[in-house]
Amino acid sequence: MEDWKTRITQIRPVEKQASDPEQACLVLIYPAGAELGKRYELAGSKEVTIGRGADCDIQVDRDSVSRRHAKVTRAGAGWQVADLGSTNGSYVNDAQITQYDLRDGDLLKIGNAIFKFLVGGNIETAYHEEIYRMTIIDGLTQAFNKRYFVENLEKEIPRCTRHQRPLSLVMFDIDHFKKINDEHGHLTGDYVLKELARRIRTRVRKEEVFARYGGEEFALTLPETSRDQSLKVSEDLRRLVSAEPFDFEGDRIPVTVSLGVATIVNEVAADPFIKMADDNLYKAKRAGRNRVVG
Repeated sequence: MEDWKTRITQIRPVEKQASDPEQACLVLIYPAGAELGKRYELAGSKEVTIGRGADCDIQVDRDSVSRRHAKVTRAGAGWQVADLGSTNGSYVNDAQITQYDLRDGDLLKIGNAIFKFLVGGNIETAYHEEIYRMTIIDGLTQAFNKRYFVENLEKEIPRCTRHQRPLSLVMFDIDHFKKINDEHGHLTGDYVLKELARRIRTRVRKEEVFARYGGEEFALTLPETSRDQSLKVSEDLRRLVSAEPFDFEGDRIPVTVSLGVATIVNEVAADPFIKMADDNLYKAKRAGRNRVVG
């Protein structure tokens, strides 16, 4: 049997060096668009303002961002971020802050834009490592992205069929997600996507690939997993999501998912396999949502 480690791309952490505050930057990792991956140097500045206004050092032209939203300043031997009384608040690693001492690797959320803070003598290596991560990881949910999922599936299908072992695929999405966005706002919608991904990851094994397929749709490959086993896994995921409401800034939002399952033992192309699971997902939705079909 092949070792699963030969099939999963490993992202090795950059070796830590002594922190050098003169080498610091913010990298935009979400949302996708022309600015994705853009690097904003902090070196040589004492204060960098972030906001929607044209006078800001880092301009984020999005409705969820205040005109002057936050500022990043030198603080002794490091850097500090402070909220400037923004409407939607500033967050570091998903916790709302008024003022915070930044550390290498922190995720700074301004509106629905997410920046990664990098600092230290290895900043060039760390930056290129982050750019590589962005080719396979979804910046919001930290799940694998569609590109990586499809590439992995194209390798997994022949491996499982060659050894005559079943391969299952689960496609699922959030029920009435548009209603959540419309009633609670897009920042809440982003939180729901991130929290759902966090809950699902607690159930994912090392040899499985969990990905954000697009929008509110996710995918999970289950190597060497029979149809009956994959239906049980999917039911566990459904319960995991619906067991507790999603709590965002005092709003408790009930969230459910619909799931479609497909299992193969003979080789097929990736696209028809995905369509098999996707068709079952839409059967689950037509049957009333918050259920598994496979």
